Amino acid sequence: MKSLFLLAALLLAGHVSAASEPAPFLGNDAEQVHAQLRDYLFNAARFGDNEVLDEFIQIGYDLNAADNRGYTALILAAYNGHLDTVERLIAAGADACAEDKRGNTALMGAIFKGELRIAKRLLATECDPDQRNNAGQTPAMYAALFQRQAVLQALRERGADLDASDPLGNRVESLARGEIRTR
Repeated sequence: MKSLFLLAALLLAGHVSAASEPAPFLGNDAEQVHAQLRDYLFNAARFGDNEVLDEFIQIGYDLNAADNRGYTALILAAYNGHLDTVERLIAAGADACAEDKRGNTALMGAIFKGELRIAKRLLATECDPDQRNNAGQTPAMYAALFQRQAVLQALRERGADLDASDPLGNRVESLARGEIRTR
């Protein structure tokens, strides 16, 4: 925790910018500080460490920062089942619609992992309930495939297109029956 406070102090002192590129006069040190800060943020989200997360929120750190796979703190918190952390991140302005490099969202991760309360919370955001990943799949397709009936019903109520199909011809109805088309 002391390291986080030291890094936050550097950030607050203007040696490192929370929402932009590292200060050029710090060279590699600034890049290392940014990398370490992102690691702290992602671990706080991954493990539901809201005390550390609150420090990031308090200093105005970019909560939509992404790792090399495109995962944001919100995606990690949702995937790992930390509802309180998801709530904090959304309240602090994290983008609930952000996609990882495969186009998957926090909602899709929560559905996959069976985090139904988190999925329902994410459905209450302004994200498009038919937001597709890079494979053309929607949250409803995930809910059908993984037999998440409560989420499928919530998507239906939210106005999701339950007749949509992906490029391989998979549809909500066929996925719910376990019929999966692959390449």
